[in-house]
Amino acid sequence: MKTINKKTKVTLLLLSTITVLSNVAIVTMIPNLSTIFKDIENIELLSRLMITLPSLSIAIFAPFLGIFVNSVGKKKSVLIALLAFSLFGTSGLYLNNIYEILVSRFLFGISIAILMIVNTTLIGDYFKNEDRNKFIGLQSAFISIGGIFFIISGGFLSDISWRYPFAIYSLAIFLYIFVVKYLVEYNSNSMEIKEERHLLNNNLWYIYFFAFIFMLVFYILPTQMPFLIINVFHANGVLAGGIIATAFIFNALGGLSFVKLKKHFTFSKIYMIGMSIVAIGFILIGFISNVYLFFLTSPIIGFGGGILMANMTTWMLHVSHHTKRVKSSSFLTSSLFLGQFFSPLVTHPVLNYFGVQDFFIAIGVILLSIIFVTILSKIVQTCINM
Repeated sequence: MKTINKKTKVTLLLLSTITVLSNVAIVTMIPNLSTIFKDIENIELLSRLMITLPSLSIAIFAPFLGIFVNSVGKKKSVLIALLAFSLFGTSGLYLNNIYEILVSRFLFGISIAILMIVNTTLIGDYFKNEDRNKFIGLQSAFISIGGIFFIISGGFLSDISWRYPFAIYSLAIFLYIFVVKYLVEYNSNSMEIKEERHLLNNNLWYIYFFAFIFMLVFYILPTQMPFLIINVFHANGVLAGGIIATAFIFNALGGLSFVKLKKHFTFSKIYMIGMSIVAIGFILIGFISNVYLFFLTSPIIGFGGGILMANMTTWMLHVSHHTKRVKSSSFLTSSLFLGQFFSPLVTHPVLNYFGVQDFFIAIGVILLSIIFVTILSKIVQTCINM
């Protein structure tokens, strides 16, 4: 096993931060677009697409970008992606047409896909077993720190101007120097990795499916929560950002808790634990009557999400063969962001039927019901086989 320089680890953690939470920088600005572009038809839907279009491009292109990464190289791919990230991410600063901004958001997603694929693959290259679990837990903590920065900064800047939150994406330029100096690319085929036979499974469709469902549910937080907080409870961007930021604080704790959970539970059981926690958080949101009570419910959702995200990445890296890491990471990335894109589309009919606050109760009850039926069916199956 190669010895990894601390600066290389920090670079990897910083890349994790900007890739996973890149969309939330502008989330508190989105509700304001319906006023700014009030003459644009279907602006309510278009404003939500501002967040989900990058997810769509990631979902479409991620499987093919794995080929690009393999041919160009991991380090060069990251450098190209960081430049594209800064260019297209800051588009709201200099574009005036909503449709042009949406196109740039779509292209922005391609850069995120490349960064996520390389980041996940390098974690698999650098770490094994318990070291990998610990690093992914640490990664979740760094992601949450970035989320707090992006959310609060975005909320503060959105109160000044709807354009200013886009400036946050220019931070990717500073990472360019870190990548040039410290990112190390290993050829995993030449590494001394002794895989056991049960780890050589490349049929990971069930992991990709669970990843899709997880993000379909968890992305309700950034796509629907700001509308509830701002439009129903009349909070400003800073308060909304602060509430969502608390979710990311506990997201870090959830990611760190994954390491301890993995010592006692299987990946599938941890998945159900994480989903149950998120479901309880959703149900509690439905009974909120004071905006400040969101500071109690958001951490619950964040904690469950932290467990789930760490679980999905580790699960994939544990099962996939080391020679297929780029491909497996590509499909996991595609599954996660496909869930992000479809989240507002799938949940919109439920939202219209129940209303924005009761919607959270409905989703929570549905999740707990599915988990209960799953557990019950396993108990029945165990009894039959005895």
